[in-house]
Amino acid sequence: MRGIIDRLLTSEEPSVRFKVRVQVLGEDPASPAVRRLQGQIRRSPRVAALLSERVADGKIPYHPYAKWYGAHWVLATLADIGYPAGDKSLVPLGEQVYSWLLSPQHLTEAVREIDGRVRRCGSQEGNALWAMLTLGIADERADTLAANLMRWQWPDGGWNCDKRPEAAKSSFHETLIPLRALALYGKVRREKAALEAARRASEVFLKRRLFRRLSDGGVMNDDFLLLCYPAYWHYGVLAGLKVVAETGFICDARCREALDFIESKRLPDGGFPAEARYYKGTPKQTMTAGRSLVDWGEVSKRKTNEFVTADALYVLKAAGRLRNDER
Repeated sequence: MRGIIDRLLTSEEPSVRFKVRVQVLGEDPASPAVRRLQGQIRRSPRVAALLSERVADGKIPYHPYAKWYGAHWVLATLADIGYPAGDKSLVPLGEQVYSWLLSPQHLTEAVREIDGRVRRCGSQEGNALWAMLTLGIADERADTLAANLMRWQWPDGGWNCDKRPEAAKSSFHETLIPLRALALYGKVRREKAALEAARRASEVFLKRRLFRRLSDGGVMNDDFLLLCYPAYWHYGVLAGLKVVAETGFICDARCREALDFIESKRLPDGGFPAEARYYKGTPKQTMTAGRSLVDWGEVSKRKTNEFVTADALYVLKAAGRLRNDER
């Protein structure tokens, strides 16, 4: 269905065109043409809206984790849509995130060890590490974020913030983003310990075929089967495959069923739908949890969503499942 790729290449959203050209068609991200496209992303209405609540010092005047408009989420979103690396105007947002995650208060109150396991929402440190590396604004404090994640990793390879003593298995929600972050950190820093930590984290998903319980083979959570964008911290099969593709594990045979599932979601026009969303469209300057300053496209099981489609095509390309006439 070459038509869907051609359609996405004419999208009004430069971030969609970037995802398709780099992640699906394999264009060199360092090429002049792609760099010009990233310049369009930087100047786009979507990015202007995401950054619209910055004040004079370059910061966003809310808690960094305010969903989905705090500095933490803005950086993660910019990183995922292809915002160009090295923009120093984003450094104040990074400072907000570092100050939060490395503060003595956070490290004493939010990080708890119970029955030999550190109970921590690894998705937070993971998102921060991955975003700042991707956006080219990481400094030596990124090393501390990575070291903390590796120190807090559970014996089964993942992370969990469940403080119940009987909780002994890692959380899909809290493990996926640290996997993404440590794999990138290990690659950028040539850090073997981080790459090994990422390999161990990948097993949390691969041995469960990305969505099935070990105990009886049933679906772990029906929400895991819903396609959406952005996923934020929520786990889903598409988000899982996207990270597995990024980190080099997509060719593992245990991904086959999840890939079959994604292919089954394809619409007649070749695209993929957004079946759910985790954000609210609310006015600016409110403190409503879950508000988004931008809309991420159609949410309908029968209509193509450009962002979901771009990610799904990337996953299928990485797995060798795009036909020759689609490339």
